[in-house]
Amino acid sequence: MQKMEDLPTIAGTEIPRVERLRLHDTVVDHLRKLIIEGVLSPGVKLNERELCETLGISRTPLREAFKVLAAEGLIEIAPNRGASVARMTEKEIWETFELMSALEGFSGELAAERMTAVELAEIKALHYAMLACRAQQDLPGYYARNQEIHDRINEAARNGALRQTYISINRRLMALRFRSNFRTDKWDRAIDEHEQMIAALEAKDGKRLSEILRKHLLAKRDAVLQIHAEPVGDARND
Repeated sequence: MQKMEDLPTIAGTEIPRVERLRLHDTVVDHLRKLIIEGVLSPGVKLNERELCETLGISRTPLREAFKVLAAEGLIEIAPNRGASVARMTEKEIWETFELMSALEGFSGELAAERMTAVELAEIKALHYAMLACRAQQDLPGYYARNQEIHDRINEAARNGALRQTYISINRRLMALRFRSNFRTDKWDRAIDEHEQMIAALEAKDGKRLSEILRKHLLAKRDAVLQIHAEPVGDARND
């Protein structure tokens, strides 16, 4: 039998342990995506047996993933009742989007001053890719690029404390931000606001970009509250 000390290592870490961590990260990412895109909708109870069979994993990495997602506020774990997808109240939605609008606005103000030409070119490329997804009615593709644009602006602010807070709060809102694009008029309005963001970045107008981002997030909040009580299927067809 091979001894533990004989196992191959990478930078002092045993290979089996690295593979386990990769599985854990993969499960977390996969479940997060299912929640964001509404496959696992708010309030739905998460059946461990069914998820293990669907994902082809054991309960250990699944339960570890549950803990991570619970810390992010995406699921809730209740004693003797198991895990379920978190459902935010209207008050929580209002307050969290209000906070996020301030974080996004501050990110934009700093990013307009600190962003490099290369970073701006990358954001513009993401913007054009987002427009292509809109033309193809590719909502997941559109949303992914939309969120990456916001994320790149936050990164370009170059403020570590802001970055950590932004990531934490944004994870709670990602599923709601995704759902707010189900209506065509809201989708097109968001694109127009993104055009304004690009123009403000090019002009290095931090105050203007901050104002656009704040209004953009508050518009998202209003769209989310409007459809909060509606089934996902109804919202898609409106």
